Amino acid sequence: MTTGVSEPLKKAAEPPPYRWRWAALAVVLLGEVMDLLDAMVTNIAGPTIRNELGGSESVIQWLGAAYTLSMAVGLITGGRLGDIFGRRRMFVIGAAGFTLGSLLCGLAQSPELLVGARVVQGLFGAIMLPQGLGMIKEMFPPKEMGAAFGLFGPVMGLSTVGGPILAGWLIDADFFGTGWRMIFLINLPLGLAAVLMGLRFLPESRSPHPLKLDVPGVLLASLAGVLLVFPLVQGRENDWPVWAFLMMGASALVFVLFGWFEARKNRAGGDPLVVPSLFRKRAFTGGLATGLVFFSAMSGFALVFNLYTQIGLGYSTLHAALVMIPWSLGMVAGFGVAQAVARFGRKVLQGGILVMALGVVGVLLTITQAGAGVTAWQFVPSLAVTGLGMGLLMAPFFDIILAGVEQHETGSASGTMTAIQQLGGAVGVALLGTVFFDQAAAALKPDFIGAAGTVLWVVVGMLLLTFVTAFLLPKQAREGENAGH
Repeated sequence: MTTGVSEPLKKAAEPPPYRWRWAALAVVLLGEVMDLLDAMVTNIAGPTIRNELGGSESVIQWLGAAYTLSMAVGLITGGRLGDIFGRRRMFVIGAAGFTLGSLLCGLAQSPELLVGARVVQGLFGAIMLPQGLGMIKEMFPPKEMGAAFGLFGPVMGLSTVGGPILAGWLIDADFFGTGWRMIFLINLPLGLAAVLMGLRFLPESRSPHPLKLDVPGVLLASLAGVLLVFPLVQGRENDWPVWAFLMMGASALVFVLFGWFEARKNRAGGDPLVVPSLFRKRAFTGGLATGLVFFSAMSGFALVFNLYTQIGLGYSTLHAALVMIPWSLGMVAGFGVAQAVARFGRKVLQGGILVMALGVVGVLLTITQAGAGVTAWQFVPSLAVTGLGMGLLMAPFFDIILAGVEQHETGSASGTMTAIQQLGGAVGVALLGTVFFDQAAAALKPDFIGAAGTVLWVVVGMLLLTFVTAFLLPKQAREGENAGH
Protein backbone atom coordinates (compact mmCIF):
# COMPACT_ATOMS: atom_id res chain seq x y z
CA MET A 1 0.00 0.00 0.00
CA THR A 2 2.77 2.43 0.92
CA THR A 3 4.50 2.01 -2.41
CA GLY A 4 1.29 2.37 -4.34
CA VAL A 5 0.48 5.71 -2.70
CA SER A 6 3.97 7.26 -2.61
CA GLU A 7 4.66 6.89 -6.32
CA PRO A 8 1.71 9.03 -7.49
CA LEU A 9 2.51 11.59 -4.79
CA LYS A 10 6.14 11.72 -5.91
CA LYS A 11 5.12 12.24 -9.52
CA ALA A 12 2.62 14.93 -8.56
CA ALA A 13 5.35 16.78 -6.68
CA GLU A 14 7.57 17.01 -9.78
CA PRO A 15 7.17 20.39 -11.51
CA PRO A 16 5.97 20.26 -15.12
CA PRO A 17 8.63 20.84 -17.77
CA TYR A 18 9.12 24.38 -19.03
CA ARG A 19 6.34 25.23 -21.49
CA TRP A 20 8.46 26.99 -24.12
CA ARG A 21 11.46 24.67 -23.90
CA TRP A 22 11.62 23.79 -27.59
CA ALA A 23 11.34 27.44 -28.67
CA ALA A 24 14.03 28.25 -26.11
CA LEU A 25 16.24 25.51 -27.56
CA ALA A 26 15.84 27.12 -30.98
CA VAL A 27 17.17 30.38 -29.51
CA VAL A 28 20.19 28.60 -28.01
CA LEU A 29 20.89 26.90 -31.36
CA LEU A 30 20.61 30.25 -33.14
CA GLY A 31 23.41 31.55 -30.94
CA GLU A 32 25.52 28.50 -31.83
CA VAL A 33 24.89 29.08 -35.54
CA MET A 34 26.05 32.72 -35.33
CA ASP A 35 29.26 31.63 -33.62
CA LEU A 36 29.97 28.79 -36.07
CA LEU A 37 29.42 31.03 -39.08
CA ASP A 38 31.64 33.83 -37.81
CA ALA A 39 34.40 31.50 -36.67
CA MET A 40 34.86 30.27 -40.25
CA VAL A 41 33.93 33.12 -42.60
CA THR A 42 37.24 34.95 -42.46
CA ASN A 43 39.07 31.83 -43.69
CA ILE A 44 37.14 32.33 -46.93
CA ALA A 45 36.91 36.11 -46.97
CA GLY A 46 40.43 36.98 -45.70
CA PRO A 47 42.16 37.59 -49.05
CA THR A 48 39.23 39.68 -50.35
CA ILE A 49 39.12 41.77 -47.16
CA ARG A 50 42.84 42.46 -47.30
CA ASN A 51 42.66 43.46 -50.98
CA GLU A 52 40.06 46.13 -50.11
CA LEU A 53 41.22 47.38 -46.71
CA GLY A 54 44.94 46.96 -47.27
CA GLY A 55 47.39 46.02 -44.56
CA SER A 56 49.99 43.30 -44.38
CA GLU A 57 49.53 39.57 -44.82
CA SER A 58 49.19 39.21 -41.05
CA VAL A 59 45.77 40.89 -41.28
CA ILE A 60 44.40 37.65 -42.72
CA GLN A 61 45.69 35.75 -39.69
CA TRP A 62 44.44 38.31 -37.16
CA LEU A 63 40.89 38.18 -38.55
CA GLY A 64 40.60 34.61 -37.26
CA ALA A 65 43.02 34.72 -34.32
CA ALA A 66 41.48 37.84 -32.74
CA TYR A 67 38.06 36.18 -32.62
CA THR A 68 39.14 32.80 -31.27
CA LEU A 69 41.68 34.18 -28.77
CA SER A 70 39.20 36.65 -27.24
CA MET A 71 36.58 33.91 -27.02
CA ALA A 72 39.07 31.51 -25.41
CA VAL A 73 39.90 33.88 -22.56
CA GLY A 74 36.25 34.78 -21.96
CA LEU A 75 34.47 31.43 -22.07
CA ILE A 76 34.88 30.22 -18.48
CA THR A 77 34.08 33.64 -17.04
CA GLY A 78 31.07 33.84 -19.35
CA GLY A 79 29.59 30.73 -17.75
CA ARG A 80 30.13 32.14 -14.25
CA LEU A 81 28.46 35.42 -15.18
CA GLY A 82 25.35 33.43 -16.09
CA ASP A 83 25.46 31.53 -12.79
CA ILE A 84 25.68 34.80 -10.84
CA PHE A 85 23.52 37.28 -12.76
CA GLY A 86 21.13 34.96 -14.60
CA ARG A 87 21.60 32.90 -17.74
CA ARG A 88 18.84 34.52 -19.80
CA ARG A 89 20.12 38.00 -18.99
CA MET A 90 23.68 37.13 -19.96
CA PHE A 91 22.58 35.30 -23.13
CA VAL A 92 20.65 38.37 -24.27
CA ILE A 93 23.53 40.71 -23.38
CA GLY A 94 25.94 38.40 -25.22
CA ALA A 95 23.71 38.20 -28.31
CA ALA A 96 23.23 41.98 -28.36
CA GLY A 97 26.98 42.60 -27.99
CA PHE A 98 27.77 40.01 -30.67
CA THR A 99 25.34 41.76 -33.02
CA LEU A 100 26.93 45.14 -32.27
CA GLY A 101 30.36 43.63 -32.95
CA SER A 102 29.06 42.30 -36.28
CA LEU A 103 27.81 45.79 -37.21
CA LEU A 104 31.21 47.25 -36.34
CA CYS A 105 32.85 44.60 -38.55
CA GLY A 106 30.57 45.49 -41.44
CA LEU A 107 31.31 49.20 -41.10
CA ALA A 108 35.08 48.93 -40.48
CA GLN A 109 37.18 51.16 -42.73
CA SER A 110 40.62 49.89 -41.72
CA PRO A 111 42.22 46.54 -40.84
CA GLU A 112 42.81 47.69 -37.26
CA LEU A 113 39.15 48.57 -36.72
CA LEU A 114 38.03 45.27 -38.23
CA VAL A 115 40.35 43.23 -36.00
CA GLY A 116 39.15 45.22 -32.98
CA ALA A 117 35.54 44.51 -33.92
CA ARG A 118 36.37 40.81 -34.17
CA VAL A 119 37.62 40.98 -30.56
CA VAL A 120 34.26 42.48 -29.56
CA GLN A 121 32.48 39.61 -31.32
CA GLY A 122 34.62 37.02 -29.56
CA LEU A 123 34.19 38.50 -26.08
CA PHE A 124 30.41 38.78 -26.33
CA GLY A 125 30.23 35.35 -27.96
CA ALA A 126 32.02 34.02 -24.87
CA ILE A 127 29.25 35.54 -22.74
CA MET A 128 26.43 34.19 -24.93
CA LEU A 129 27.45 30.60 -25.69
CA PRO A 130 28.00 29.06 -22.21
CA GLN A 131 24.48 29.95 -21.05
CA GLY A 132 22.74 27.41 -23.28
CA LEU A 133 24.01 24.28 -21.51
CA GLY A 134 22.73 25.35 -18.09
CA MET A 135 19.33 26.37 -19.43
CA ILE A 136 18.85 23.15 -21.37
CA LYS A 137 19.57 21.08 -18.26
CA GLU A 138 16.93 23.03 -16.34
CA MET A 139 14.28 23.20 -19.07
CA PHE A 140 14.14 19.60 -20.24
CA PRO A 141 13.09 16.48 -18.33
CA PRO A 142 15.57 13.57 -18.44
CA LYS A 143 13.59 11.68 -21.09
CA GLU A 144 13.86 14.62 -23.53
CA MET A 145 17.43 15.63 -22.73
CA GLY A 146 18.98 13.31 -25.31
CA ALA A 147 16.72 14.62 -28.08
CA ALA A 148 17.54 18.21 -27.14
CA PHE A 149 21.29 17.72 -27.23
CA GLY A 150 20.91 15.51 -30.31
CA LEU A 151 19.85 18.56 -32.34
CA PHE A 152 23.25 20.17 -31.86
CA GLY A 153 24.94 17.69 -34.23
CA PRO A 154 22.79 18.37 -37.33
CA VAL A 155 22.76 22.12 -36.72
CA MET A 156 26.53 22.24 -36.33
CA GLY A 157 26.94 20.01 -39.37
CA LEU A 158 24.74 22.21 -41.55
CA SER A 159 26.58 25.32 -40.33
CA THR A 160 29.93 23.72 -41.10
CA VAL A 161 28.82 22.81 -44.63
CA GLY A 162 26.75 25.90 -45.37
CA GLY A 163 28.78 28.61 -43.64
CA PRO A 164 31.70 28.87 -46.08
CA ILE A 165 29.36 28.50 -49.07
CA LEU A 166 27.11 31.27 -47.75
CA ALA A 167 30.14 33.51 -47.20
CA GLY A 168 31.49 32.88 -50.69
CA TRP A 169 28.08 33.48 -52.27
CA LEU A 170 27.48 36.71 -50.37
CA ILE A 171 30.88 38.09 -51.37
CA ASP A 172 30.47 37.15 -55.03
CA ALA A 173 26.86 38.43 -55.15
CA ASP A 174 27.98 41.84 -53.80
CA PHE A 175 24.51 42.82 -52.58
CA PHE A 176 24.04 46.62 -52.55
CA GLY A 177 27.77 46.97 -53.17
CA THR A 178 28.59 45.58 -49.73
CA GLY A 179 30.96 42.84 -50.93
CA TRP A 180 32.61 41.06 -47.99
CA ARG A 181 30.82 43.28 -45.47
CA MET A 182 27.60 41.32 -45.94
CA ILE A 183 29.11 38.25 -44.24
CA PHE A 184 29.01 40.27 -41.02
CA LEU A 185 25.89 42.36 -41.69
CA ILE A 186 23.82 39.20 -42.14
CA ASN A 187 24.24 38.72 -38.39
CA LEU A 188 22.10 41.79 -37.72
CA PRO A 189 18.71 40.08 -38.36
CA LEU A 190 19.97 36.86 -36.78
CA GLY A 191 21.22 38.67 -33.69
CA LEU A 192 18.07 40.76 -33.36
CA ALA A 193 15.98 37.58 -33.58
CA ALA A 194 18.15 35.95 -30.89
CA VAL A 195 17.68 38.94 -28.57
CA LEU A 196 13.91 39.25 -29.06
CA MET A 197 13.25 35.50 -28.92
CA GLY A 198 15.56 35.20 -25.93
CA LEU A 199 13.57 37.81 -24.01
CA ARG A 200 10.35 36.02 -24.94
CA PHE A 201 11.16 32.33 -24.61
CA LEU A 202 14.25 31.78 -22.46
CA PRO A 203 13.61 31.05 -18.77
CA GLU A 204 15.56 33.00 -16.17
CA SER A 205 17.83 30.69 -14.25
CA ARG A 206 20.98 30.93 -12.17
CA SER A 207 23.06 28.71 -9.94
CA PRO A 208 21.92 28.51 -6.29
CA HIS A 209 25.59 28.47 -5.26
CA PRO A 210 27.46 30.39 -7.97
CA LEU A 211 31.24 30.56 -8.02
CA LYS A 212 32.80 33.99 -7.67
CA LEU A 213 34.56 35.70 -10.55
CA ASP A 214 38.32 35.20 -10.76
CA VAL A 215 39.29 38.49 -12.44
CA PRO A 216 43.06 38.20 -11.79
CA GLY A 217 42.99 34.67 -13.21
CA VAL A 218 41.24 35.89 -16.36
CA LEU A 219 43.77 38.71 -16.81
CA LEU A 220 46.74 36.35 -16.40
CA ALA A 221 45.30 33.80 -18.85
CA SER A 222 44.53 36.58 -21.35
CA LEU A 223 48.05 38.03 -21.06
CA ALA A 224 49.64 34.61 -21.56
CA GLY A 225 47.55 33.99 -24.69
CA VAL A 226 48.36 37.38 -26.23
CA LEU A 227 52.08 37.00 -25.46
CA LEU A 228 52.05 33.72 -27.39
CA VAL A 229 49.89 34.59 -30.41
CA PHE A 230 51.10 38.16 -31.10
CA PRO A 231 54.76 37.30 -31.86
CA LEU A 232 53.71 34.24 -33.90
CA VAL A 233 51.71 36.52 -36.21
CA GLN A 234 53.84 39.68 -36.24
CA GLY A 235 57.34 38.21 -35.79
CA ARG A 236 57.71 37.20 -39.43
CA GLU A 237 56.93 40.70 -40.76
CA ASN A 238 59.65 42.15 -38.53
CA ASP A 239 62.21 39.50 -39.54
CA TRP A 240 61.88 37.68 -36.21
CA PRO A 241 63.36 40.27 -33.83
CA VAL A 242 64.51 39.44 -30.30
CA TRP A 243 61.31 40.80 -28.76
CA ALA A 244 59.26 38.10 -30.52
CA PHE A 245 61.16 35.32 -28.78
CA LEU A 246 61.15 37.21 -25.48
CA MET A 247 57.35 37.51 -25.67
CA MET A 248 56.93 33.79 -26.32
CA GLY A 249 59.22 33.01 -23.38
CA ALA A 250 57.27 35.45 -21.22
CA SER A 251 54.07 33.66 -22.24
CA ALA A 252 55.34 30.42 -20.70
CA LEU A 253 56.29 32.26 -17.50
CA VAL A 254 52.86 33.88 -17.26
CA PHE A 255 51.17 30.51 -17.72
CA VAL A 256 53.27 29.19 -14.81
CA LEU A 257 52.32 32.27 -12.76
CA PHE A 258 48.67 31.61 -13.62
CA GLY A 259 48.94 28.04 -12.30
CA TRP A 260 50.61 29.23 -9.08
CA PHE A 261 47.95 31.90 -8.54
CA GLU A 262 45.10 29.44 -9.11
CA ALA A 263 46.60 26.96 -6.62
CA ARG A 264 47.08 29.73 -4.05
CA LYS A 265 43.52 30.94 -4.53
CA ASN A 266 42.18 27.41 -4.12
CA ARG A 267 44.15 26.88 -0.88
CA ALA A 268 42.75 30.15 0.46
CA GLY A 269 39.19 28.87 -0.08
CA GLY A 270 38.49 30.99 -3.16
CA ASP A 271 36.99 30.05 -6.52
CA PRO A 272 39.83 29.63 -9.04
CA LEU A 273 39.19 29.90 -12.75
CA VAL A 274 40.55 26.36 -13.18
CA VAL A 275 40.46 23.78 -10.38
CA PRO A 276 44.18 23.09 -9.67
CA SER A 277 43.58 19.41 -8.90
CA LEU A 278 42.82 18.89 -12.60
CA PHE A 279 46.47 19.40 -13.50
CA ARG A 280 47.40 16.37 -11.37
CA LYS A 281 45.22 14.12 -13.56
CA ARG A 282 46.80 12.47 -16.57
CA ALA A 283 43.53 12.52 -18.49
CA PHE A 284 43.17 16.29 -18.18
CA THR A 285 46.78 17.26 -18.88
CA GLY A 286 46.79 14.78 -21.77
CA GLY A 287 43.57 16.36 -23.01
CA LEU A 288 45.13 19.83 -22.88
CA ALA A 289 48.13 18.70 -24.93
CA THR A 290 46.06 16.68 -27.39
CA GLY A 291 43.45 19.41 -27.82
CA LEU A 292 45.94 22.24 -28.25
CA VAL A 293 47.94 20.40 -30.93
CA PHE A 294 44.92 19.01 -32.79
CA PHE A 295 42.82 22.18 -32.89
CA SER A 296 45.91 24.13 -33.95
CA ALA A 297 46.43 21.70 -36.82
CA MET A 298 42.75 21.76 -37.80
CA SER A 299 42.34 25.55 -37.87
CA GLY A 300 45.71 26.08 -39.53
CA PHE A 301 44.87 23.54 -42.23
CA ALA A 302 41.53 25.24 -42.99
CA LEU A 303 43.11 28.69 -43.27
CA VAL A 304 46.09 27.66 -45.38
CA PHE A 305 44.04 25.54 -47.79
CA ASN A 306 41.73 28.49 -48.44
CA LEU A 307 44.72 30.79 -48.95
CA TYR A 308 46.23 28.25 -51.34
CA THR A 309 43.08 27.97 -53.48
CA GLN A 310 42.46 31.74 -53.63
CA ILE A 311 45.97 33.20 -53.76
CA GLY A 312 47.79 30.25 -55.30
CA LEU A 313 45.16 28.98 -57.74
CA GLY A 314 43.20 32.21 -58.24
CA TYR A 315 39.82 30.78 -57.23
CA SER A 316 36.98 33.15 -56.38
CA THR A 317 35.65 33.12 -52.82
CA LEU A 318 32.61 31.07 -53.85
CA HIS A 319 34.73 28.59 -55.83
CA ALA A 320 37.09 28.21 -52.85
CA ALA A 321 34.13 27.59 -50.55
CA LEU A 322 32.65 24.95 -52.85
CA VAL A 323 35.97 23.09 -52.95
CA MET A 324 35.68 22.57 -49.17
CA ILE A 325 32.28 20.82 -49.34
CA PRO A 326 33.76 17.26 -49.33
CA TRP A 327 35.73 18.18 -46.19
CA SER A 328 32.59 19.42 -44.42
CA LEU A 329 30.46 16.46 -45.53
CA GLY A 330 33.21 14.05 -44.51
CA MET A 331 33.24 15.60 -41.03
CA VAL A 332 29.47 15.17 -40.69
CA ALA A 333 29.83 11.54 -41.80
CA GLY A 334 32.64 11.07 -39.28
CA PHE A 335 30.37 12.17 -36.45
CA GLY A 336 27.80 9.59 -37.55
CA VAL A 337 30.31 6.76 -37.84
CA ALA A 338 31.76 7.65 -34.42
CA GLN A 339 28.36 7.14 -32.79
CA ALA A 340 28.12 3.65 -34.29
CA VAL A 341 31.56 2.58 -33.02
CA ALA A 342 31.55 4.54 -29.75
CA ARG A 343 32.13 1.34 -27.73
CA PHE A 344 35.76 1.32 -28.88
CA GLY A 345 36.42 4.56 -26.97
CA ARG A 346 39.88 6.03 -27.41
CA LYS A 347 40.60 3.78 -30.40
CA VAL A 348 37.94 5.70 -32.36
CA LEU A 349 39.68 8.98 -31.55
CA GLN A 350 43.12 7.69 -32.49
CA GLY A 351 41.78 5.99 -35.59
CA GLY A 352 40.30 9.33 -36.60
CA ILE A 353 43.70 10.98 -36.23
CA LEU A 354 45.32 8.46 -38.56
CA VAL A 355 42.48 8.72 -41.10
CA MET A 356 42.79 12.51 -41.06
CA ALA A 357 46.57 12.32 -41.48
CA LEU A 358 46.04 9.99 -44.46
CA GLY A 359 43.61 12.52 -45.96
CA VAL A 360 46.07 15.40 -45.50
CA VAL A 361 48.79 13.36 -47.21
CA GLY A 362 46.29 12.82 -50.04
CA VAL A 363 45.74 16.59 -50.32
CA LEU A 364 49.52 17.07 -50.32
CA LEU A 365 50.01 14.55 -53.14
CA THR A 366 47.21 16.15 -55.15
CA ILE A 367 48.86 19.57 -54.84
CA THR A 368 52.39 18.43 -55.67
CA GLN A 369 51.47 16.12 -58.56
CA ALA A 370 48.86 18.28 -60.29
CA GLY A 371 50.58 21.64 -59.70
CA ALA A 372 48.85 24.79 -60.89
CA GLY A 373 46.55 22.79 -63.18
CA VAL A 374 44.72 21.01 -60.33
CA THR A 375 40.92 20.99 -60.49
CA ALA A 376 38.42 21.12 -57.67
CA TRP A 377 37.24 17.57 -58.43
CA GLN A 378 40.73 16.18 -57.82
CA PHE A 379 40.51 17.27 -54.18
CA VAL A 380 37.23 15.46 -53.47
CA PRO A 381 38.62 12.09 -52.26
CA SER A 382 41.40 13.45 -50.05
CA LEU A 383 39.30 16.24 -48.50
CA ALA A 384 36.47 13.80 -47.77
CA VAL A 385 38.89 11.46 -46.00
CA THR A 386 40.36 14.40 -44.06
CA GLY A 387 36.90 15.46 -42.89
CA LEU A 388 35.93 11.89 -42.01
CA GLY A 389 38.96 11.54 -39.75
CA MET A 390 38.27 14.91 -38.16
CA GLY A 391 34.71 13.90 -37.32
CA LEU A 392 35.84 10.56 -35.87
CA LEU A 393 38.26 12.40 -33.59
CA MET A 394 36.03 15.25 -32.46
CA ALA A 395 32.91 13.21 -31.69
CA PRO A 396 34.29 11.35 -28.62
CA PHE A 397 36.99 13.88 -27.67
CA PHE A 398 35.38 15.76 -24.77
CA ASP A 399 33.54 12.73 -23.35
CA ILE A 400 36.76 10.71 -23.16
CA ILE A 401 38.69 13.52 -21.46
CA LEU A 402 35.91 14.13 -18.91
CA ALA A 403 35.94 10.42 -18.08
CA GLY A 404 39.23 10.93 -16.29
CA VAL A 405 38.11 13.74 -13.94
CA GLU A 406 35.96 13.68 -10.82
CA GLN A 407 32.30 14.65 -10.99
CA HIS A 408 32.82 17.91 -9.06
CA GLU A 409 35.61 18.90 -11.46
CA THR A 410 33.60 18.34 -14.64
CA GLY A 411 32.35 21.93 -15.00
CA SER A 412 35.82 23.45 -14.68
CA ALA A 413 37.36 20.78 -16.94
CA SER A 414 34.69 21.20 -19.62
CA GLY A 415 35.02 24.99 -19.67
CA THR A 416 38.81 24.82 -19.77
CA MET A 417 38.82 22.31 -22.64
CA THR A 418 36.42 24.48 -24.64
CA ALA A 419 38.74 27.43 -24.06
CA ILE A 420 41.72 25.30 -25.18
CA GLN A 421 39.81 24.51 -28.37
CA GLN A 422 39.56 28.23 -29.10
CA LEU A 423 43.15 28.93 -28.05
CA GLY A 424 44.34 26.11 -30.31
CA GLY A 425 42.44 27.75 -33.17
CA ALA A 426 44.21 31.05 -32.57
CA VAL A 427 47.65 29.40 -32.29
CA GLY A 428 47.07 27.31 -35.43
CA VAL A 429 46.07 30.33 -37.52
CA ALA A 430 49.06 32.26 -36.21
CA LEU A 431 51.64 29.47 -36.52
CA LEU A 432 50.68 27.76 -39.77
CA GLY A 433 49.67 31.01 -41.44
CA THR A 434 53.14 32.35 -40.65
CA VAL A 435 54.81 29.20 -42.04
CA PHE A 436 52.74 29.56 -45.22
CA PHE A 437 53.65 33.20 -45.87
CA ASP A 438 57.26 32.61 -44.82
CA GLN A 439 57.70 29.75 -47.29
CA ALA A 440 55.93 31.61 -50.08
CA ALA A 441 58.22 34.63 -49.68
CA ALA A 442 61.39 32.51 -49.49
CA ALA A 443 61.36 31.82 -53.24
CA LEU A 444 62.46 34.36 -55.88
CA LYS A 445 58.85 34.42 -57.04
CA PRO A 446 56.09 33.87 -54.45
CA ASP A 447 55.45 30.12 -54.45
CA PHE A 448 52.10 29.58 -52.76
CA ILE A 449 51.79 26.02 -54.06
CA GLY A 450 55.11 24.97 -52.54
CA ALA A 451 54.27 26.86 -49.34
CA ALA A 452 51.00 24.96 -49.02
CA GLY A 453 52.86 21.68 -49.40
CA THR A 454 55.28 22.61 -46.61
CA VAL A 455 52.42 23.51 -44.27
CA LEU A 456 50.64 20.23 -45.00
CA TRP A 457 53.75 18.30 -43.95
CA VAL A 458 53.71 20.28 -40.70
CA VAL A 459 50.02 19.41 -40.24
CA VAL A 460 50.79 15.71 -40.73
CA GLY A 461 53.53 15.97 -38.09
CA MET A 462 51.14 17.69 -35.68
CA LEU A 463 48.55 14.97 -36.20
CA LEU A 464 51.09 12.24 -35.47
CA LEU A 465 52.04 14.12 -32.29
CA THR A 466 48.33 14.22 -31.41
CA PHE A 467 48.15 10.44 -31.89
CA VAL A 468 50.99 9.98 -29.38
CA THR A 469 49.60 12.37 -26.75
CA ALA A 470 46.19 10.67 -27.03
CA PHE A 471 47.65 7.65 -25.18
CA LEU A 472 47.43 9.83 -22.06
CA LEU A 473 43.63 9.86 -22.35
CA PRO A 474 41.24 7.36 -20.70
CA LYS A 475 40.37 4.33 -22.81
CA GLN A 476 36.61 4.86 -22.55
CA ALA A 477 34.15 7.70 -22.07
CA ARG A 478 32.54 7.92 -18.63
CA GLU A 479 30.07 5.10 -18.02
CA GLY A 480 30.63 4.61 -14.33
CA GLU A 481 32.74 5.82 -11.45
CA ASN A 482 35.83 3.97 -12.58
CA ALA A 483 35.65 4.81 -16.21
CA GLY A 484 38.92 5.87 -17.62
CA HIS A 485 41.07 4.95 -14.56
